[in-house]
Amino acid sequence: MRPLVSTEWLAQNIEDPQLRILECSVNLRSGPDGYTPVSMRQTWQDEHIPNSAYADLTFELSDPRSDLRFTMPTAERFASAMEDLGVGTGTRVVLYDRRFTMWATRVWWMLKTFGFDNCAVLDGGWTSWVADGFATTSDPTPTRASTTFRAEPRPELIADLERMEAALNDGTCIINALSGSNHDGTDASYGRRGHLPGAGNVYAVDLLDPESHRYLPIDQLAELLSDATQTSGPIVTYCGGGIAATSDAFVLSALLGRNDVSVYDGSLSEWLLDPNRPLEV
Repeated sequence: MRPLVSTEWLAQNIEDPQLRILECSVNLRSGPDGYTPVSMRQTWQDEHIPNSAYADLTFELSDPRSDLRFTMPTAERFASAMEDLGVGTGTRVVLYDRRFTMWATRVWWMLKTFGFDNCAVLDGGWTSWVADGFATTSDPTPTRASTTFRAEPRPELIADLERMEAALNDGTCIINALSGSNHDGTDASYGRRGHLPGAGNVYAVDLLDPESHRYLPIDQLAELLSDATQTSGPIVTYCGGGIAATSDAFVLSALLGRNDVSVYDGSLSEWLLDPNRPLEV
């Protein structure tokens, strides 16, 4: 499969018995202590793309032992969740969400990290699907044949804290996928102002058309990420909790052909646990 598929392609293939369509949407509820992730399973149940299932990043697809949000689960937990969704040997997957595609790219990146390559992101997600006039439904997910998901981890796709500390000094290109106001220190939503030392800034939302939520044309994406694509060293993307960072990483790896990209899973949520870890304004 191509890594990015159109709404037209999905409509033409939606009855494929080997195709699994997963909605990955999560709502971030604003409060006095920052953002709280809330499952959108009920929203999915009320209306969704036909033949889809809901992949819950707030629970099944995160590590319940971690104090951080959205931490990568163990290979065993991820495989079990995928099998429950009917994903495994002989299937292919299309992922979508309702908010700027970054939740879909998070699950895409997770699938790739655990060795599953036959997956794609729906360009424009729910926004374009509805705008293009394709059908929606409240029907439950069709019964799927049992399958086996064989997790074959690729640890090089995920950066941990030790990797990020080394990245500050080893020539790694670091990209902050949060907003410009977060990057320059105007916005202190995560408790401290600024960005990881030496990091550049490519806001994940700016990779998309604001109306259709489709990715921009490839030449515009290449221009936005030109500093990264021209570097000879490895690239690590980060954000607040490892979600928006996957959209930058998806574009760099799947659309622009870089094969040395990783995502800092803990991102600022982990980095800022130690007040002595540096930030730049």
